[in-house]
Amino acid sequence: MAEDPEAHSSTHRVEAFSDGVFAIAITLLIIEIAVPHVEGDQSLGEAISDLWPSYFAYALSFITIGIYWANHHSFFQLFRRLDHFFLMFNVLFLMCISFLPFPTAVLADYLDNSDQRGDAVTFYCFGLLLPATAWLALWTYGRWRDLLADGLDPAYVRFATWQYIGSSGVYILAVVASLINPWAGIAMAASITGAYLLPPREPKYIEHQH
Repeated sequence: MAEDPEAHSSTHRVEAFSDGVFAIAITLLIIEIAVPHVEGDQSLGEAISDLWPSYFAYALSFITIGIYWANHHSFFQLFRRLDHFFLMFNVLFLMCISFLPFPTAVLADYLDNSDQRGDAVTFYCFGLLLPATAWLALWTYGRWRDLLADGLDPAYVRFATWQYIGSSGVYILAVVASLINPWAGIAMAASITGAYLLPPREPKYIEHQH
């Protein structure tokens, strides 16, 4: 079968660009944590400890983006070629990744504010939902357009599909839960990050690639 003229035989260029976006997004997270200002009788140690929402938001988002970065290379190896719209879906995914420092900063500022905590957590959970949904869209498009690597085990393809659907589903539930109990919403979102810290399932092939 003739290759699409827009197809790409190598993923190196798109991966290099993606790595740059990951690096910038993950760096922006720490920039949002400002040096604390001591007020009144407050000690510097107390002022530093009062920034715990910033540390929590920073750590959760840093690990989340780091997991996406770690999986991005192996994810792209599951495709034998890329086309224009696949690249555009990847751009959409990267846009969602680069957006994440904003809801992270909002969460850091309002997590310890009982009046605004709910909205901050809902917005943050929504921010986490965006890249998960874009990742699912990227995978779904590649599968639909038959861009997957030759010989990739259909059982693995089904597993990965349901895994990505499940992740997006849990983030949706986290958004809903945050409207009722902010702590429940953030716990659900953090559980997904924790689950992806485990070693991923290795892809299987039913025949050797040539």
